[in-house]
Amino acid sequence: MSTLQHHNGDTMPMIGLGTWKSAPGEVYEAVKTAIRLGYRHIDCALIYGNEAEIGRALTECLQSGVVTREELWITSKLWNDSHAPADVQSGLEQTLAALQLDYLDLYLMHWPVAIKKGEGFPLTKEKLVALEVLPIATTWQAMEALVQQGLTRHIGVSNFSVHKLRSLLATANIPPAMNQVELHPYLQQTELLKFAQDHDILMTAYSPLGSADRPSSLKGQDEPILLEDPTIVEIATHHKATPAQILIRWAMQRGTVVIPKSVNPARIEQNLAAVNLTLTTEDMNAIATLERHRRYVDGSFWVVEDGPYTLANLWDESSPPAMRPI
Repeated sequence: MSTLQHHNGDTMPMIGLGTWKSAPGEVYEAVKTAIRLGYRHIDCALIYGNEAEIGRALTECLQSGVVTREELWITSKLWNDSHAPADVQSGLEQTLAALQLDYLDLYLMHWPVAIKKGEGFPLTKEKLVALEVLPIATTWQAMEALVQQGLTRHIGVSNFSVHKLRSLLATANIPPAMNQVELHPYLQQTELLKFAQDHDILMTAYSPLGSADRPSSLKGQDEPILLEDPTIVEIATHHKATPAQILIRWAMQRGTVVIPKSVNPARIEQNLAAVNLTLTTEDMNAIATLERHRRYVDGSFWVVEDGPYTLANLWDESSPPAMRPI
C-alpha cells in the first residue's frame, strides 16, 4: 500500500474506504470486506450516522486477528454543532464510543461553519453561528488539546480554502496535518494543493469519482458525469482499467490521499487495484485540461436567507462556484 508520511513519522495509506452515504446494513460488510482485501484506512464522520456499525466491523476484524489497531488508520470528523470549546472533546468521545476505539489517527473539523448545539437541518439563520462569534481559532485550540490528551494522533480540517488555512496557520500551535476537500479532474484545486504542499499539509480527495450517488437534493440539472467523461474513458480503455481506477490513480499521482466510497465488494477490490496503475505524462496532461471548477458538493446547504454564510465567504472566492460556467 502506498503511503504518505506525517511529521512524526506516522504513515497514512493513500487509499481509504469512504463511508459517506454508506447505508446502515451495508457499511458493516463494506468495512469488513475492505479490510480483508487490504484496505487499512477508513474515513468516517459522526454526521454520516453509521459509525456504530463501522465500529462493530472494526472490533470484529481486530478480535479475529485480521488486522491490528496499529495497522489501521481511522479518520473521523467534528460536526458543526460541536465547535464550542466545551463541546469538542465530547464530540470526539461520542465518535470513539461508536467506533469502539481508544483513539483516532486523524480528527478533522468537518466544515468551517458553526451551528448551535443540537441544531440540524433544515437550517435557519437562528441556528447558525457566525465565525466572528465562534472563530475557527477558538475551536482549533480545543482540538489541539485532544492531541495532548492522546485521543487523536493528528488533527486537521476539511473544506478549507487557502485563506482559511493561512489564517489558521497564523494562530495554531499544532498546524493542521490534513485538509480534506472535494477534488477530482473537474475540480483540481491546483492552487490549494500547492499551498498545502508548501506548508506541509497533506490533502485528501473526497468525492473523487464525482459522487453520482449523493442525494438528489445536492444535485444540479444536467450535471456532468465524471465517470463517463470521454477523456477518462479513453485513458481507462488504453490501460485496460475502469474509469474509477484512473480517477483514483490520478489523485494518488498528484500526491493526495483518496477515499472512494463503495459498498460493492467487486468495486471495493477494483478501487484498491488502482495502486498497480501508472498514468503517463500524456495521461496526466490530458486530465489537466478537464478542469471546470465544478463542485458536486457546493456547500449551498449552509446558505440561508440573512444567514452568516454565503458561497463566496465559504469558499473565499469572488465568484461563487455555483455561479461559474461549466
